Amino acid sequence: LVLCLSAYFCFLMTALGVTAGAHRLWSHRSYKAKLPLRIFLAAANSMAFQNDIYEWSRDHRVHHKYSETDADPHNARRGFFFSHIGWLFVRKHRDVIEKGRKLDFTDLLDDPVVRFQRKYYKSSVVLMCFVIPTVVPWYLWGESLWNAYFLASILRYTISLNVTWLVNSAAHMYGNRPYDKNINPRQNTLVTLGAIGEGFHNYHHTFPFDYSASELGLKFNPTTWFIDFMFWLGLVTDRKQAPKEMIQARKERTGDGSA
Repeated sequence: LVLCLSAYFCFLMTALGVTAGAHRLWSHRSYKAKLPLRIFLAAANSMAFQNDIYEWSRDHRVHHKYSETDADPHNARRGFFFSHIGWLFVRKHRDVIEKGRKLDFTDLLDDPVVRFQRKYYKSSVVLMCFVIPTVVPWYLWGESLWNAYFLASILRYTISLNVTWLVNSAAHMYGNRPYDKNINPRQNTLVTLGAIGEGFHNYHHTFPFDYSASELGLKFNPTTWFIDFMFWLGLVTDRKQAPKEMIQARKERTGDGSA
């Protein structure tokens, strides 16, 4: 039981490194984070082992700019398998490279935390993704290295990868579109549960600047709760949010009527 809790804690840390870190902070600049929080999120991002912050954010910005075209790194119009994992097995379409070069990513490398993580990415991944989840249970409560490695490291890593990929695949194919019926991204409850708040994808692609990536309220969004808690601690500032009037007007103008 203790090992399962440890693995789940590592999963949550892994997820936050992607959702609150590479996604909402560095890709979309939807809020500002002070140095201690950026260091934590960079470490958590290394635990996620999904490319360094610069590469992840670069691909994600290209994905938003050219969503569902050949310039989209994981274009969902090429099918579930391609958008889920297949895009990692093949060379990027030439449009991804050519159009991606036209975007400005200098702000990412202006952050010393991003530069440091990129420079030492391989060693930080070995430490955060594999060594720490394995050694801590063994050292603190005598768990076998074998069990800790396969549960808290390998299984946790495998699940976290697929949960992230479901945002690119399932959340672009299955669900309703209450904000913009003219785009592919959907509201997907199961993805929201697995990806701690990233499944409100029709909303996110309609209002990508919103730090919550969803309408605020009673909806399940642990990433937003985390950012709000960091705001309360004074580590987060300038949370961007779509005004209610703007959201309602967009629903009425382009939504599918399901909201």
